[in-house]
Amino acid sequence: MKVNSEGVSSSRVYLPADKRYPSLLDFFINQFPHIEQGEWQSRFNEGLVMTVDGQPVSSGDAYQPNTHLIYFRRLAREPEIPFEEEILFQDAHIVVADKPHFLPVTPSGLYLHQTLLNRLKKKTGIQTLSPIHRIDRDTAGLVIFSVNPNERAQYQNLFRDRAVKKVYEAIAPYSEALAKRLPITYQSRLEESEHFLQMQEVEGEPNADTEIELIENSKPWARYRLIPGSGKKHQLRCHLNSLGIPIKGDQIYPVLTPYQEYDLDFSNPLQLLAKEIYFKDPITNQDRSFISKKVLD
Repeated sequence: MKVNSEGVSSSRVYLPADKRYPSLLDFFINQFPHIEQGEWQSRFNEGLVMTVDGQPVSSGDAYQPNTHLIYFRRLAREPEIPFEEEILFQDAHIVVADKPHFLPVTPSGLYLHQTLLNRLKKKTGIQTLSPIHRIDRDTAGLVIFSVNPNERAQYQNLFRDRAVKKVYEAIAPYSEALAKRLPITYQSRLEESEHFLQMQEVEGEPNADTEIELIENSKPWARYRLIPGSGKKHQLRCHLNSLGIPIKGDQIYPVLTPYQEYDLDFSNPLQLLAKEIYFKDPITNQDRSFISKKVLD
């Protein structure tokens, strides 16, 4: 894998021997029919398609079977995220970052350069960085990255085995009726809804559990501590919404608002923060604990 000057990782493609194409451009058009011919021509023109040793190739070059080429994505336009991440810890095994609201963890959709992963690659110069867990683009707080590819699975297994304690904070409406019941462990079954962005609660065996505690009451809002036992998509957002206290600034629950592509509104961030994380490091055997410096409004 190669990385360009903006910290963006390449993709690799194999040129099979059982097919022949008049040129490299013809191969890419056939291999990736969802990408327009003009886009591939632009990538060739900008030197974004190259041999594995980094030599740019031209769209009209001959097709060479049984070889590999690498290529980079190109975005004509990308939303700018005017908030900075902070590296809280770095050693030979992990990097711990404090992510701002609105910044995606990894490239997807409209986001390529404006992601936590690519920003950290540029800052640290470590091109093998890989997140061992994810948080939503809308959520702020702690994200941990593995430095060495051969150690990544051991860190990811901590999350699979529920050997990591994650603590979140959220600002949501104060409910006197609910406050009398807290702290509680809320359980439900979460599944995909008809709309791919939203999860929904359904009947059946619970597959998601969240400890919920009231830590500050400033009517009409309150601050809650949330400790997820499971890691389902949008679990915390769904659970508070189901309890009648949707998180402040939530653009998905209870009502899905139109998706903002480029002209983002930064005035109302989701008031959800990945505040603390605790685990025993599987490589060094040290007890690790990290706390975000960020504070919710």
